[in-house]
Amino acid sequence: MDVPLLEELDLHKGQRVFVRVDFNVPMTDGVIDDDLRIASALPTIEYLRDRHVTVALGSHLGRPKGQVDPKSSMAPVAAHLGRLLGGEVALAPHAVGPAVEELLASSEPGSVVMLENLRWNAGEEVNDPGFATNLTMGYDAYVNDAFGASHRAHASIVGPPRVLPSAAGRLLAREVEVLGRLLQGAGPDRNGVDRPFVAVLGGAKVSDKLGVIEALLDTCDTVLVGGAMAFTFFLAQGLSVGDSLVEPDMVDECRRLLATGRVQIPSDVVVAQDIADDAEVRIVKAGAMPDGWKGLDVGPETVVIYEEAIEKAATVLWNGPMGVFEVAPFAAGTVGVAEAVARCEGFTVVGGGDSAAAIRQFGLADGVSHVSTGGGAALELIELGDLPGIEALRSAPNARPE
Repeated sequence: MDVPLLEELDLHKGQRVFVRVDFNVPMTDGVIDDDLRIASALPTIEYLRDRHVTVALGSHLGRPKGQVDPKSSMAPVAAHLGRLLGGEVALAPHAVGPAVEELLASSEPGSVVMLENLRWNAGEEVNDPGFATNLTMGYDAYVNDAFGASHRAHASIVGPPRVLPSAAGRLLAREVEVLGRLLQGAGPDRNGVDRPFVAVLGGAKVSDKLGVIEALLDTCDTVLVGGAMAFTFFLAQGLSVGDSLVEPDMVDECRRLLATGRVQIPSDVVVAQDIADDAEVRIVKAGAMPDGWKGLDVGPETVVIYEEAIEKAATVLWNGPMGVFEVAPFAAGTVGVAEAVARCEGFTVVGGGDSAAAIRQFGLADGVSHVSTGGGAALELIELGDLPGIEALRSAPNARPE
């Protein structure tokens, strides 16, 4: 999974570099709740500033659907980034056009400009060739540091590498290195990663994770299942599921996965009738779920079993919470897994999304080898072995020959 790196760009003072970042961060009333994605881009930004080029950062925020929407302006992001960098980050009024050109022309070498929301332009998500061309005008090079958006063939992701010398930023290169390492265990001998290799997968639907589970069964030794998708596996075993979320059309697939002998499901669950802080909860064995009650977390017996498997592993991938961890009565399973991953002395990867949010919320991120910034992108890379954004970089004008 080779990609061109920053060092391979021939950069000179006064040049301009368009950097695609993923600053689609959670915010409440204009205040950023978690700046992981912004902070993770700093090494790339600083590398470029040290070479005295003008850095233009492009990102999307929210889903404005091709319309100008002040609620999704990059202004709070630019202000926050400025504080992290210790200087002003100018906000361009658009992503392309004369006003952007004027701002860039007046910027000193080494300065950083934040382009306005890429998704205010309808051409971004449909990969419009005209918009992609406009994004490259006036720039000398392109850097993709937006791992979390690189599974989408959008104009700012796959367009610039067609015409500009391009490279992976520090963040994207690290994601490719780490997740590529997990994929090295594929094949009949499965010798590419340190073993045991344990994957922990949560989430709501088996259908969302089916391809990932199948890909991981080519590389890992055990898949520990949690979250609501566990109840479709229960159904496949003829166990009661109460009012839990299930996908009846996925039962045959679950039976097939269980037949491998390497997919493990909870032995007990936390159930309630309502998802609330003051809900009455019960802990029941798998298959003993009462009618009218929902499974909302893995139980304490399962937590102990999963913790032991994780702590003994040489390689761990975790993606997806074990339950509705945002609500206190249903957080213990996710907390237990997070603590076990942090204690594990092996190579540990948290695959973005809710898992990354959880491990940071619990203050355990420093105990993990790598926390991915892209949940969907990480899973798609594991499932398919490549992403549109990564493939585009390998085809750039400066890319190394195969």
